Amino acid sequence: MDGLRWLLLFFGLLVIAGVYFYSRRQKTGLDERADAPVGRLEPTIDKADDAESGEETPDDEPAPESEPQKIVTLRLIGRDKKPFRGDELILSMRGIGLRHGAFGIFHRYDGNDESRTVFSAASLVEPGSFDLANVKDQEIPGISMFMVLPGPVDGVEAFDLMMAAARALAQTLDGELLDESGSTLSIQRERYLREEIIQFQLGA
Repeated sequence: MDGLRWLLLFFGLLVIAGVYFYSRRQKTGLDERADAPVGRLEPTIDKADDAESGEETPDDEPAPESEPQKIVTLRLIGRDKKPFRGDELILSMRGIGLRHGAFGIFHRYDGNDESRTVFSAASLVEPGSFDLANVKDQEIPGISMFMVLPGPVDGVEAFDLMMAAARALAQTLDGELLDESGSTLSIQRERYLREEIIQFQLGA
């Protein structure tokens, strides 16, 4: 019992020391910014100047409207709910061109530009990221494949790319494709998703 008490005390001291040094570092950064020379101020035109010149300046400019988005999601799980081996899953995703990237998940990029994500694949185990360092010891029940519209390429083209990748993984891993609600992905459901994408792009 005494050993456990000393161990907890040791970790407590480590946490306190970490918080202390972090706060000192933050304070040092703030002090440096406070002591930094103030840059040259750009000239401004106030409302009085506008009134004298006869020009009107609106008090409140309307905020730009956010662009509507649509997320299309598929799931790939092991047949008969058998989990995938982590290393086999990772190798299969890499084998069809997916790359590990932002948020610790896999992405299909448009070319080599990592800012142009066509679709992504996340683990069904929260938080969704893949621990590559320990992947050999993991069993993963499935992945979620999703795309966000509008994207870097045409929506239907992106959907077809995601479907092709999902089918390739399902065949390699002996998996089963589901829709976003967890139902088996039928041909009819696939056609409906594609039609939804077309309607979204037309602004309907």
